[in-house]
Amino acid sequence: MNVKKNLGLASITLIASSLLVGTSTAYAQMDLPDTIKVPAGNKIALETVGVGEITYECRDKASAAGETEWVFVGPKAALNDRSGKQVGDYFGPPATWQAKDGSKITGTQMAVAPAGDGNIPYQLVKANPAEGKGAMTGVSYIQRVAIKGGVAPSKPCTTANKGSQEIVKYQADYIFWTAS
Repeated sequence: MNVKKNLGLASITLIASSLLVGTSTAYAQMDLPDTIKVPAGNKIALETVGVGEITYECRDKASAAGETEWVFVGPKAALNDRSGKQVGDYFGPPATWQAKDGSKITGTQMAVAPAGDGNIPYQLVKANPAEGKGAMTGVSYIQRVAIKGGVAPSKPCTTANKGSQEIVKYQADYIFWTAS
């Protein structure tokens, strides 16, 4: 009798765990702005934490003669798995995600959405076909979520420091999706 009860509890626990695992992705998507949600028909292939920096340069404002602004130059980040082991790199331009196995992808930005004060925006990217065979093969979308930092420097950008570059630290989760 005790064996049947324990088996019954084990079955219920296993079913409940399976449901939680199956819904964690859907739940995570529900918490995101609609504009950066990955279309139906895709599943998570790889989750990484990007830890690195973004370079900005003080340049003339394109739309206003005589004014200056901080302009995004490019990112440089290590892509780590959830245990902290480096599995790839993120760099640009163009924005490139490269796995340690040499496979890499670029993509086209589909949408961005505010991610809170002091943070660069959430982002949804449609991946181009991968170069090389490996972890990036078959990736259809990349999401940037769970962002900390990365915005342009608070230091003034003036004609006096035009051409200077500033590096800011940031962290973000990069979620790689493939077709289901």
